[in-house]
Formats: sequence, C-alpha cells, structure tokens
Amino acid sequence: MNDSMVHLAVDYPLLNMFWTMLMIFCWVLWFMLLFRIIGDIFRDDSLGGWAKAGWSVFVILLPFLGVFVYLIARGRGMGERELNRVRQNEQQFRSYVRETAGSGGHAEELARLAELKDRGAITEAEFAQAKAKVLAT
Repeated sequence: MNDSMVHLAVDYPLLNMFWTMLMIFCWVLWFMLLFRIIGDIFRDDSLGGWAKAGWSVFVILLPFLGVFVYLIARGRGMGERELNRVRQNEQQFRSYVRETAGSGGHAEELARLAELKDRGAITEAEFAQAKAKVLAT
C-alpha cells in the first residue's frame, strides 16, 4: 500500500497539479458568482415574483448562459443595489445607536453616578444600589 502512494505521487507531474488547482479555483469562483447572482435575484425588490422565478429557472437550468445573460442585462444594477443595501443597513445601525445611547439613557445616568462616587458624594454601597436601580428600569 505504501508503494502505491509513492507511484501515485510520481505519476502526477507538477504542471498537472497546478492545472488541477486552477480548475478548483475556477470552480469555486463560479459557484461564488452563481450564489451572488441568485442572492441578487431574490433581494431585488423591483423584480416581481414571476421575474424572479424566470431568472432563477434560467440561471439554474442553463447556468453558464443564464449567469452571463444576467450579468449583461442586470450587472450594472447589482452594484447599485448592493450599495443601496449597505447604505440602508448603515443608516438603520446609526439610528439604532442614537436611540439606544440617546439623551436620558442609562449611559448618562451611570456616568453621573460614577462621577458622584469618584467625588466621594456617595459610598460604594449607595453606588451599587443606584446602579442596580438604573439597570433594572
């Protein structure tokens, strides 16, 4: 058995190994492109249900032709839709952060309590009790 492993390594030249690695890379790249296009089809709000079904069938049944036709027909819009999606997610995140850390929130109250404790206006026990009260609300 060990002898057959040695022959297998000898029978597979270095250039064939590079060719195999290139084919595997292209295969993975192809699937990434295919999944990106399928994701774009389903996330696009401007397409109706029948259009999404048609593009999906076209891309799945005739993958090479379907992907290239999709890239030609709707490729420019893919980047714009992705950019709009990222901007919308960023805007939602920023509004969430503003709501959560806005004025009158727990963070300001805890900062005020910590300042009082540092100045010696309240004891450690009073600070812990007030902190627990603020966090409970």
